[in-house]
Amino acid sequence: MTQAPTRGDVAAPAKAPAVRLAGIRRTYGDVVAVDSVDLEIAPGEFFTLLGPSGSGKTTTLRVIAGFERPDAGRIELAGVDVTRTAPSERDVNTVFQDYALFPHMTVLENVEYGLRVRGVDRKARRAQAAAVLERVRLPHVGGRRPAALSGGQRQRVALARAIVNSPTVLLLDEPLGALDLKLRQEMQIFLKELQRELGITFVYVTHDQEEALTMSDRLAVFNNGRIEQTGTPADVYEHPGTEFVAGFVGVSNVLERNGKRFTIRPEKIVMSEDGEGEPGVVHDVVYVGMVTRYVVDLDAGGSLVVVQQNLETSSQQALEARGRRVRLSWRPEHTYEIGKEGVE
Repeated sequence: MTQAPTRGDVAAPAKAPAVRLAGIRRTYGDVVAVDSVDLEIAPGEFFTLLGPSGSGKTTTLRVIAGFERPDAGRIELAGVDVTRTAPSERDVNTVFQDYALFPHMTVLENVEYGLRVRGVDRKARRAQAAAVLERVRLPHVGGRRPAALSGGQRQRVALARAIVNSPTVLLLDEPLGALDLKLRQEMQIFLKELQRELGITFVYVTHDQEEALTMSDRLAVFNNGRIEQTGTPADVYEHPGTEFVAGFVGVSNVLERNGKRFTIRPEKIVMSEDGEGEPGVVHDVVYVGMVTRYVVDLDAGGSLVVVQQNLETSSQQALEARGRRVRLSWRPEHTYEIGKEGVE
């Protein structure tokens, strides 16, 4: 008799990606908004679509939601083809920048709206909505109207309404864009903590590089309808695959030496008044509080941006560096050659 395999003998089946896009193309007349996008997002991942306006990131999100139908390609959610499936039949919810709350409803009524549409009885949906408001730290605002809330509170109500149905994937379209800087930074931390607690796959659209680097497990950098690079925030920042990525994700210098092009981040450059390194003259100084940004014209041609922390430097001392001769040096491993196909 053949012995049945033990638990250790059988490999666990691999989980299908939470989202899989294969060859997605979307056009509007002669304009190609998304061009042959391939992408896989893992279950429970905080994944960001990053890029400038018009790069295709929002159209890609709308294709996942079902608000846009691709001209070509395939969309899968948890291994199921949903390319031709209506938005209401996909296990996703979307949070928009403008919140899209019903002004005539109370906060609690807004949050429970999706449950009401699904036919959940009043008592059960009230309990679920109240529990979700507790989770987003708004337990006492259920009776208010959206107009009585701050921008940050309205955004959390929009989140509560989106997660009350327990979607497998939550789509967020520049949800923090309308908030001021301090509140936006607070909400970045809150969103990441919430995503970890829920274990839901977040697909997040933004043009803000700091936001993407702060919050994402991985990100895809979009440009002209295509993905230029996909990776962890550290990979994309430290090893930009193309000149566009080097310039868009943070600030990067591009050097030309012996017919080759290299990138180096401003904070990786050491500036001194003597010693070895590339000689040059400080052309401009920008004092921005915690750091100072120096623009140095090199004797060999071209210029580099250098960023230094103001650990023991006053604004006056920093500004006095303008016109000073300096030398710039960096470690070889902090430069990356950019070839036609990316990092070589």
